[in-house]
Amino acid sequence: MNLKRSSGILLHPTSLPGSSGIGSLGIEAYRFVDFLASAGQSVWQILPLGPTGYGNSPYSAFSAFAGNPLLICLERLVEAGDLDLVDLEGIAMPEGEVNFDFARSCKWRLLHKAAGRFRQHREDGRRSAFEEFCRQQAGWLADYALFRELHNHFREVPWNKWPDQVRRREENALRTWAEEMEDALFVQKYAQFVFFEQWFALKQYANASGIKIFGDLPIFVAYDSADVWANPHLFHLDDGGRPTHVAGVPPDYFSATGQRWGNPLYNWEAVAADDYRWWLDRFHWNLTQADLVRIDHFRGFEACWTIPAEEPTAVKGHWEPVPGEDLFRALQEEMGDVPVVAEDLGLITPEVEQLRDRCGFPGMKILQFAFDSGPDNPYLPHNLHHHCLVYTGTHDNDTTLGWWQGLNAGQRKAVEDYLGTDRGRMPDALIRAALASVADLAIIPLQDILALDDRARMNRPGSAKNNWSWRFGPKGLTETAAASLRRLTEIYGRLP
Repeated sequence: MNLKRSSGILLHPTSLPGSSGIGSLGIEAYRFVDFLASAGQSVWQILPLGPTGYGNSPYSAFSAFAGNPLLICLERLVEAGDLDLVDLEGIAMPEGEVNFDFARSCKWRLLHKAAGRFRQHREDGRRSAFEEFCRQQAGWLADYALFRELHNHFREVPWNKWPDQVRRREENALRTWAEEMEDALFVQKYAQFVFFEQWFALKQYANASGIKIFGDLPIFVAYDSADVWANPHLFHLDDGGRPTHVAGVPPDYFSATGQRWGNPLYNWEAVAADDYRWWLDRFHWNLTQADLVRIDHFRGFEACWTIPAEEPTAVKGHWEPVPGEDLFRALQEEMGDVPVVAEDLGLITPEVEQLRDRCGFPGMKILQFAFDSGPDNPYLPHNLHHHCLVYTGTHDNDTTLGWWQGLNAGQRKAVEDYLGTDRGRMPDALIRAALASVADLAIIPLQDILALDDRARMNRPGSAKNNWSWRFGPKGLTETAAASLRRLTEIYGRLP
């Protein structure tokens, strides 16, 4: 992938301001696009858009294909005629962190109402668009809708604990349940139609404003998801539908027992026997939603850390080879030169780097990782090369100000000596270092643009609580901030 020298901002839509407990694809998203354009930016990077489950992590969704209905803008449904303005009375809540429970409660209640009204307009042009959407997305939509309603019916227990006929997807059982749940399934499909209707309208506006959308594709899927329930043959499961092996990473400097993520591992032999169709469909759909896509945990396409499911930690795992090169060859044969970025962080071997380079994918460099091992550290700006992306930090890092405040005196001295700055210049100094580097694309989290401390951190890896809830305030994006960022972008040759 050829990257033009440019820059952008990392911000997940849930972090936008808004009145329904969570950011949405409404006016605040369009204002953010306007801010990006006025600030001279070219890219809006987001996290995965899927419907989140336990823990609200966008990397653990109920589907690898569906969108998150919590991001739907209710005001846009009023404009579309699916709701009345009076329906929105009483749902506003104070600005602040994302309130997932409030958002689920108010939005699903109103989505049911909107779907009922929408269903009555059989001659409406949007109804034809809805029916066409259902036809085009038939490969995943019906299974997803049924999975979500069965999940609700069985009180959110994992699918392997459902009645045998449903767990094993016996045709008669699925037909019976689908008939009984017809109205509820319509609501699920309507919510997906509306989500993507709003998403593609926003993407079109961003593209027309000179902004590319930078999406995110997690390598693994959640066990309790429509993907695993509908495609059990693609995963290492036993006869009862339980994983035999799960994903994670081995023990390292940060954890003596490694990380046991618990995602089911792909049965790559079965995936390959199907000519990688599930994966190719997934890439197709993600590259329709975004202009370029980051592959999370890229090293897992060369080999993955395989942990027996009964093991409580990642210690007794082993590396299992993965036919990633065959998959990417099939992808490029079908789609050509795909705009894909490899998240090549963590324990990276020469084999992983070779796979990345043979595929032509740019990798990622994180400046917060650059100052702890001397002048040969590969993340230091003088060691970077053009064909990569540079970040001050990612959604898994602390904010740059929080990171700086957490350094000891010796660590701060090393940063100051390299950057030629003092503590009063953070996070500005690290932003400048990223923009000044030779990396083709520089991405700055919005928290760093706003100079926020660790209270604005998005995620703490290894912790299942108190993540993904940061939002900025309605007055956070100022003309002064846009002008300042535009000036830096111009100085370092990254203007569109």
